[in-house]
Amino acid sequence: MVQYKNPILPGFHPDPSIMRVGDTFYLVNSTFAYFPGVPIYKSKDLVNWTQIGNVLDREDNLPLEGARHSGGIYAPTIRYHAGTYYMITTNIEHGGNFVVTADKPEGPWSEPHCLAEAYGIDPSLFFDDDGKCYYCGTKADPNERYYGDNVIYIRELDLNTFTLVGPEAVAWKGALREAVWPEGPHIYKRNGYYYVMNAEGGTSVDHAVVVARSKNIFGPYEGYRSNPVMTHRHMGAACPVSAVGHADLVDDQNGNWYAVMLGMRQIEGCSNLGRETFLARVTWENDWPVFNPGEGRLLETGTLPLEECREFGPATSYHFYENKLPYEMLMLRNPEPDMYSLSERYGWIRLAVAKNSIHEQKSCSYIGVRQCSMDFTAETMLAFAPEMGEEAGIVLLQSNEANLRLVYTRTGDGTEIRVICCEQGMDKVVCSMPAKAERIKLRICEHGQEIRCFVAFNEQGEQELPCKIAAHFLSTERAGGFVGNTIGMYASGNGSDRGGKAYFAWFSVQ
Repeated sequence: MVQYKNPILPGFHPDPSIMRVGDTFYLVNSTFAYFPGVPIYKSKDLVNWTQIGNVLDREDNLPLEGARHSGGIYAPTIRYHAGTYYMITTNIEHGGNFVVTADKPEGPWSEPHCLAEAYGIDPSLFFDDDGKCYYCGTKADPNERYYGDNVIYIRELDLNTFTLVGPEAVAWKGALREAVWPEGPHIYKRNGYYYVMNAEGGTSVDHAVVVARSKNIFGPYEGYRSNPVMTHRHMGAACPVSAVGHADLVDDQNGNWYAVMLGMRQIEGCSNLGRETFLARVTWENDWPVFNPGEGRLLETGTLPLEECREFGPATSYHFYENKLPYEMLMLRNPEPDMYSLSERYGWIRLAVAKNSIHEQKSCSYIGVRQCSMDFTAETMLAFAPEMGEEAGIVLLQSNEANLRLVYTRTGDGTEIRVICCEQGMDKVVCSMPAKAERIKLRICEHGQEIRCFVAFNEQGEQELPCKIAAHFLSTERAGGFVGNTIGMYASGNGSDRGGKAYFAWFSVQ
């Protein structure tokens, strides 16, 4: 037996999809405008997860030019059939729905097979007992009557040509009368029934998981009278986890069933960490799924009938002696060819002081990791000689229009340390102090919704900047979008391109 604690993947891990091959589970998540895209994790026990790569790690399979922060990659699904791994997803700004394949989950993954006739979003694949593959997705009802009036549809997919063939069947429109945003569908087969399980209500406080079944892949599908099978929408604003939905089912080698799904933890009414991955146990009654029997909600902790298998989790401190970035490090959109270097100065990472800033829907010099807790310390050692208007340091990033920057910069008054809050796209210098040093240690601490900033010059004594910042403006509730916060290293010329360089000796988030 193994104990689990929710969320099983904390921080920005939305839209989870899961499968099992042998005794190993594999899981992927959405990444939106971040590069590389679609992290892939493995686990033996559903509790201890190790990232083994990123499915979309090249510009040829992940074009993100001009992508909105909450654009890019939506809702991947991972599946396995006859020796091949499949990942299907939507690139909102570049080409729509596509499939990539691999012989191993670590990759390399193929170039995209674009599905020109697959309209809508949130695609999924199902392999039937006879080897046929079916596409299941979400699109607007042809007779759309209101915003969010969608249908779940099914069509056969020819894997030789990656084209949709044969008739299209509308499975259903969701559990509620005039349901909004039926999306994120998956198909399963058990005891002679085909099941369509999907999200409904929109990916916010009304989010829910609903299910229907049929004896025929194309329907008609009968909705479960006890729908929704999982939701927190009835639990009120005081519930610590909201927006529960977008689930995927998996069984273990002993016939036990589980579901992964997204949810948002709230601190003081706000969800800075975005959508995270949660786990529930599933049983079957009268051939219908029951989530967390006797509870009907997500549990903070629980026990699984699996043997514990500890894996290597994400690092908390990064030193730059290798010739590649760790899998968990993220950039915004496709990085420019010379955006960073791991070899220019041994043991340091160099960021180009790029013309573009973090405010723009363009590539910029930013490398970060997911914020996984509302209690953390992030710090780095920076070597930088800024020219006028240039800045480099640490960014706590919700989006282009909501972020906090602790940076070393040069203004008309000389060099200084600044704390800058960007809210609704507008920068405000919260506090500053004069600074001149060859090396500067920068540190951001967050406890709950309070942020404090610290600096040390030339490895001398640390001092706190005279400001305490409420972090609510970095939440989904205030800033919108589908993403959680990341935190990382940043450099920008804010419109100027002098070829400057900023060096970071290490980066730590604990």
